[in-house]
Amino acid sequence: MPLQPGTPAPDFALTLTPGEAPLRLGDYKGEQPVVLLFFPLAFSSVCTTELDEVCRDYDRWSGLDAVVIGISIDSAFVNQRFAEELGALFPIASDFNKEAASDYGVLNDDYFGMRGVANRSAFVIDRRGVIAYTWMSEDPSILPPFDEIERAVIGAM
Repeated sequence: MPLQPGTPAPDFALTLTPGEAPLRLGDYKGEQPVVLLFFPLAFSSVCTTELDEVCRDYDRWSGLDAVVIGISIDSAFVNQRFAEELGALFPIASDFNKEAASDYGVLNDDYFGMRGVANRSAFVIDRRGVIAYTWMSEDPSILPPFDEIERAVIGAM
């Protein structure tokens, strides 16, 4: 079960580029609201559609001064290539060790026979570092409700 609103958001240190400093959620505390988008697997059809939609409509999030972070269990090498191919203006981080997905309660034990893949989910973290919004689907074909997420970001400001 995913963490619920009102819960302090667990910090994490996730790899963007191998050999470089990790991306830390705590770096945004007190600064900006954060939208975390856990997705199952880079380059899969629905995940590509989801992240491409965020890319095409990125002004929606930057206009709210929100930070968007995509997270999958794929390696940093795969996610880096995925971000490049999408033209992502936001980070797509590797949770290869599955710690963030586990901490946020979105780790799926059986994703089409694969163990330890994140369920498609979204969290809005307010400036205080508290979860303001949670959404998760165990059906991998369902995209996040971006209008709902946008309203949660506005409420988290």
